[in-house]
Amino acid sequence: MSKMEYLKDLPVAVLGGGAVGKSCAADIKLAGREVRLFDVPPFAEKSLKDLDKTGILFDGIQRNKYCFERSGRAFIDIVTTDIEKAVKGAGHIVVSCGSWGHEAMFRAMIPYLEDGQVVNVFTDNFGCLLLRKLMREMGCTKKILVGGWSSAPYGTRLENIGKCVFPHVSAKYRAITLRGAALPMTDTDDFLEASKYLPCMDAVTNGDGPSKGNTILDVDFANVNPVIHVPATVLGVSTMENWGVIFGGYDKTSYSMYSHGLCPSICEVQYQFYGEEIQLAKAIGVGTPTYKKEMFFSRRSVLTQEYMGLDENGDDNVVFPLDQPSSEGNTGPNSIHHRYMTEDVPIGCKIYHDLGVQYGVQTPIIDAMIVLAGAMHRKNFFEASRYSLAYLGIDNMSKEELLAYLHKGVSKA
Repeated sequence: MSKMEYLKDLPVAVLGGGAVGKSCAADIKLAGREVRLFDVPPFAEKSLKDLDKTGILFDGIQRNKYCFERSGRAFIDIVTTDIEKAVKGAGHIVVSCGSWGHEAMFRAMIPYLEDGQVVNVFTDNFGCLLLRKLMREMGCTKKILVGGWSSAPYGTRLENIGKCVFPHVSAKYRAITLRGAALPMTDTDDFLEASKYLPCMDAVTNGDGPSKGNTILDVDFANVNPVIHVPATVLGVSTMENWGVIFGGYDKTSYSMYSHGLCPSICEVQYQFYGEEIQLAKAIGVGTPTYKKEMFFSRRSVLTQEYMGLDENGDDNVVFPLDQPSSEGNTGPNSIHHRYMTEDVPIGCKIYHDLGVQYGVQTPIIDAMIVLAGAMHRKNFFEASRYSLAYLGIDNMSKEELLAYLHKGVSKA
C-alpha cells in the first residue's frame, strides 16, 4: 500500500477562483471527491459569486494524446472566503491563483496548516520558495509536503461576454505529463506519489505520468510561460494591438498569440531565451527540460509535448507548421496588461535575471525582454518588481548553500 494512500478519501482545498481554480475544483468534484473552493476578498466577490446556486460547468475539447476527458456541471461542497473552513481537514491543498496572489494566499493559509497535508502550487513560478520562507518567518513547523508543478493541468479559459464572466470553464487541452518537485527535494518522491490521489492530475496519472524535476528550481525553469509568452507578446505586440483595427473584420478577443503572433524570427528569440535558462541551470547545478531547437518552430512551440507527448525518436508527436494557419492555440493576450507580460516579465524573467547576476551568467535576451516590456509599461521592471532573490529567501547564497537548501532544506536563515 502506498504511504500516501491516506489522501484518497480526504477533502481537497482549492485556493483561487480563477480559470485554473474553477477548473480544478470542478474536475475534482466530478471525480467524486469533496471539494472546498476558497478565494480572498475582494476577488471573491466576483470569482465565487452565486457558485453555490449555479455550480461550475466544466467542458471543452480537452485535447490530449490519450483522449482523457471529464465534463459536467459540478456543485462544490464548500464555497467560502473563510480559509480555515477550506483548509481544515483537507489532504491536498491546491494553490491555483496567479503568482501575484501567492503571498496573500500563503499568509492566510499558513496558520491553519496541519501535519500530513500536501500543498500543490499550479504553476509554481517560485511559489514553493516563497511559501517555505513565509513559513519560517511565521514560525510554522507543521510537517507538510510543499511542491510545485511546471504548469497547470489544463489550458483553460473562463467564458465571458464583455464584463460578464460566467461560471463556465472550457479546457482547450489536458496535460499528460507535468514536471514536479518538492522543497526540499528529499520530499519529492512522496510528493509525486501523492499526485495519484489528486483527481485534477488524472490525465497525467493515466497518461505519461509526472516528470521528476531536479529540485524546485528545475520546475521553475520548466515553466514554459516566460520563454513562450514573453518574446511572442513583446515582439508580436503590433499584430495584437492592430487586431480588429488595421486587421479589420476580426473580433479583438479572437487574437491568439500562438495562431497569429508567432513567426520564425520570434521563435528564434524564444530558442535563445531558452539557451540562457540552460546556462543558468548549469551554473547553479540543477536540472531543466531538454528541447530540440526545431521544437520551438511550431505554432504551439514546446507546449505541444505537454499534452501530445513525444514519439519514439524524442520528437513532437504533433507539429503545427509556422507557414500554415492554426486554430489550436488559446486566445489572448488582448493588451499589454495581460498576465503574459505583467506576470511573466516582472516575476519569471526578473528572477532569471537575478539568478544570472548572483551566479555569474549573462542573460542579454531575457534582459532585453524586461527592458522592452518596461518601456511599454513606462516602468523599470528591474526596480519595480517586488520579486527578488531576497523576497524568495535565497539571496547571498553561494551555489553550495543554495543546493543544500534545495535538496535538504538547510537554510542559512
